[in-house]
Amino acid sequence: MDLESCSYVLPLLTCCLFLFYSITCYALAAAAGGGGSCGGSDDHAAPRSYPLVGCLLDFYRNRRRLLAWYTGLLAASPSQTIVVDRLGARRTVVTANPANVEHVLRANFGNYPKGKAFTDVLGDLLGGGIFNADGERWFAQRKLVSHEFSARVMREAVGVALEREARARLLPALDAAAEGGGGVVVVDVQELLRQFAFNVICRVALGGGGGEVALALPLSRLAAAFDAAAAISARRGAAPVAAAWKVKRALGVGSERRLREEVKVIRDAIMEFVRDSSSRRRREQLLAAARGRDDLVSRMAAAGYPDEAICDMVVSFIMAGRDTTSSALTWFFWLMTRHRDVEREVLDEVDACMGDGGDGGGLAGVDLEGSRRARVLHAALCETMRLYPPVAWDSKHAAEDDVLPDGTRVGRGDRVTYFPYGMGRMEAIWGADAGEFRPGRWLAAAAAGGGVSPFKYPVFQGGPRTCLGKDMAFVQMKFVASAVLRRFELRPVAPEGSPEFVPLLTAHMAGGLKVTVRRRQRQNGTCET
Repeated sequence: MDLESCSYVLPLLTCCLFLFYSITCYALAAAAGGGGSCGGSDDHAAPRSYPLVGCLLDFYRNRRRLLAWYTGLLAASPSQTIVVDRLGARRTVVTANPANVEHVLRANFGNYPKGKAFTDVLGDLLGGGIFNADGERWFAQRKLVSHEFSARVMREAVGVALEREARARLLPALDAAAEGGGGVVVVDVQELLRQFAFNVICRVALGGGGGEVALALPLSRLAAAFDAAAAISARRGAAPVAAAWKVKRALGVGSERRLREEVKVIRDAIMEFVRDSSSRRRREQLLAAARGRDDLVSRMAAAGYPDEAICDMVVSFIMAGRDTTSSALTWFFWLMTRHRDVEREVLDEVDACMGDGGDGGGLAGVDLEGSRRARVLHAALCETMRLYPPVAWDSKHAAEDDVLPDGTRVGRGDRVTYFPYGMGRMEAIWGADAGEFRPGRWLAAAAAGGGVSPFKYPVFQGGPRTCLGKDMAFVQMKFVASAVLRRFELRPVAPEGSPEFVPLLTAHMAGGLKVTVRRRQRQNGTCET
């Protein structure tokens, strides 16, 4: 038998043996009337557990509906916390309890790094970038990125990139679909938004906002590589047994071989750009001029970072910026088609608050102050992300034994997962109308002067790891929402039912958001719906 044949036989044999083992354990447990709790505050709120395999069977049965499964279990738990033990995975505490979330993200932050299990899953793609780092390395990168996001030059670069991409691609694509007014051309808004966000973040990271990105391959190929690598990395994290993907990685077969190939495409392209930039600066010996450039690569190189570290940072920067805003905006536009009354309020406010970019209202001005004044739009976006968070869940790993505020014991090395998707649906947190889209709850909280705790709404995390790009994300989302809604009316092709929410590394809408597009009629400076 040749080496290639062996590489496929070994994983198959391992799976067969594991399946036999699981079925045997299941039969023994069933014959004994077994079953029990995986943990949590009461037995009825936890998955069924069997000897040795723990909750693996229930986990596998619900693998295609994990969000609904976990949400139901957490809602049934008096403390909104369950403990999951299953073969092939660390003991996992899953919580939708705001007090527990605050404990992990702020009060006892030092005890809850991302941990090796997390960094293993994303290490091939993200390297040592900030989203895959802990300890001193994380702190140093956090300090750099914090300075970048607070710098005037970054804000200006984002504004320029948004306006140029909107004028060059996003609005013309929607305008072409609306041409003729018949509403017969179908457009996938999710895909348009993903392309837009990817181009914007690449302009900011590599081209200084206004400049074209000079890579050795088309941006579309780089985007496809990011898509494939992110999807495979997400499947790693969701695998019932981590050993399965680790064996495939060691043998270089299947999806792990594809991941290695796509990561090579990403890192080769970015490293070539980084090295070309470094060589150009060395030739010209103009470090002062480099400091004046407004792309992330130039500024990091001028600060003395090595090429590999710059590459890691750029990959993390692109990953964070490309899908989060497009995910939120996709669900926002879908919700606007279901709640025309809210859309009307948003349009009225946008007309009053935002500039017209010099084109009669079609392109909203990119203005931080104007964005901050758009309270109804801000509330609608927050409410969208409460129900459809770009990141459905996030995990940390305990460095030492601990006890959460609700009394749940956490052992050293245990995974603690907080669950924004489930938290947004908890009546214990949001009241009886938790499942309803009601932006007014955010306006009421703001009027009361307290706002909403980030530990009740951890969409942007909280504590020391609070998302540094939060303000930039809202600027981008408000810009796109204003520019599109003021000019176009979107009508979904499939008007009935709710689309499927798919939680990969960043969530998306299964099948995309297919719409027809009509130009919005404006009369006397206002929009007609």
